[in-house]
Amino acid sequence: MKSSVPKVLHAAAGRPLLFHSLLAAAEAGADRVVCVVSPETREPVQALLAAESLGLAVELAVQDLPRGTADAVKAALPRVESERVLVLCGDTPLLRAEDLRGLVAALDATPGAELALMTAILDEPSGYGRVLRDGSGRVLEIREHRDLRSDAERSLREVNAGVYVAKSAALRTALERVRNDNAAGEFYLTDAVALLAERGPVVGLVGHSENLLGVNDRSQLALAEELLFQRIAREHQMNGVSVRAGARIDAGIRIGKDARIESGVVLRGKSSVGEGSIVDVGCVIEDSEIGAAARIKPYSVVSESRVASGAQIGPFAHLRPGSLIDEDAHIGNFVETKKTHVRKGAKANHLAYLGDGDIGEGANVGAGTIFCNYDGFRKHTTVIGRGAFIGSDSQLVAPVRIGDNAYVGTGTTVTKDVPDDALAIGRAKQENKLGYAPRLRARLKADAKPKSG
Repeated sequence: MKSSVPKVLHAAAGRPLLFHSLLAAAEAGADRVVCVVSPETREPVQALLAAESLGLAVELAVQDLPRGTADAVKAALPRVESERVLVLCGDTPLLRAEDLRGLVAALDATPGAELALMTAILDEPSGYGRVLRDGSGRVLEIREHRDLRSDAERSLREVNAGVYVAKSAALRTALERVRNDNAAGEFYLTDAVALLAERGPVVGLVGHSENLLGVNDRSQLALAEELLFQRIAREHQMNGVSVRAGARIDAGIRIGKDARIESGVVLRGKSSVGEGSIVDVGCVIEDSEIGAAARIKPYSVVSESRVASGAQIGPFAHLRPGSLIDEDAHIGNFVETKKTHVRKGAKANHLAYLGDGDIGEGANVGAGTIFCNYDGFRKHTTVIGRGAFIGSDSQLVAPVRIGDNAYVGTGTTVTKDVPDDALAIGRAKQENKLGYAPRLRARLKADAKPKSG
């Protein structure tokens, strides 16, 4: 990956690669997971697992040196107490729980089988271990690409997908016999296939190649993520949501029926969109709750905020963290809010900055209004009462309170509280000089002429 971040912690559709595998295992029925890590990746993986609640018991096993996949599994097996064990890779984010359930069922349905593995048919199998079968189709072994012995073997298109289910005791026995006499000098888990095939049938279940895609570089990460976004969009569409082409919806996002997600929308993190809401073209919603029948107009950004039912946001609005927009409130074009509660029916329709505020029900905030909330050291709060009217181009210097049904005249700088029902005006006195415009124009024209010499 050419990165300081461990590969399995790179995100695809809002989740680390590792989490996709963990959640697939949990959905398939696993109640415990042993995650094999290197000494270098132990701390970041442990920190991420501690920060996220997966509803799954996960413990770490450390593989001290990178001695191969068989050695990695041996590091985990002392913690495995179940009769059967699934072995998965942490870099296969498209793997489905139904794939794993099918593999387990295939093992259970085959008398004498101690191992089942998932395979895939690829048009370009170069680099993958090939599945070798006998004339009857029985799996004999997996041979890694660099160890292939003939053109006939290299032409095989069935490859190992790195997904296994085995009888735990049989797998332990086989791993003790695995040797590292191969081109890489590693202990291959795939060598256990041939050893167990000597004891009885090994099940090779052909899976969908897309679901088994592994990630080894940024290009494959982008491909896997695109496939995940397509899969997520289909799932929402099947649940009654209109999702236009080009929307990017993270895994785990909740969307109510009859909602509409337009092209270019990005829904990230732990966001949700309520029934009948519209998230229009180009919006970015992150870790935020959008209520029912709300409308987020084009190119708006909503972060760590809540928008209640019937509210309208945008276009080109920016709700920064801590913004609470109540029912039927309006936040219009080029309005920015931060840690501000806009109560039911209140409106700020144009060109305003509303930071650290509380705006009462039905209040109206005019264009160009600024909450002057920061004195260079601390943030202060602006409170606007119910039904108050704030004229355009007003500056409210916090801490300050505008009373219920009060009126602030256009262009006013408010530095002290305004009582309920009061009118506040604070602007320079206008003076008209009759007939002065022609003289001023002549003087300005003369001043604009280039000077000679």
